[in-house]
Amino acid sequence: MSRFVVEHAHSEQTCPAKDARLAAGLLQIVAPPNASQHGVTIRAEAVTNGLHHLYLIVDAANAETVRSYLAPFAQVGSLSITPASRCEEVVHRGAC
Repeated sequence: MSRFVVEHAHSEQTCPAKDARLAAGLLQIVAPPNASQHGVTIRAEAVTNGLHHLYLIVDAANAETVRSYLAPFAQVGSLSITPASRCEEVVHRGAC
């Protein structure tokens, strides 16, 4: 499994939290049991207050698995998936 940092951003106008039905659907997507069914493990999640950015730390086989799983977020804004490592791994290999 590989680790990824995911960033989703949207505008205030397209904020899915404003639409109860859309918000419930997106919340269901990031539910751990649903993620697991798609081969993704969510390690952490956070939304920056008032800035309309969602951050996820996930483990998956590859970036395409993550992109496919989170495709609905790309419909309301941007979706960035960046390979990442745990601190221990970075120290062990001696480089970020």
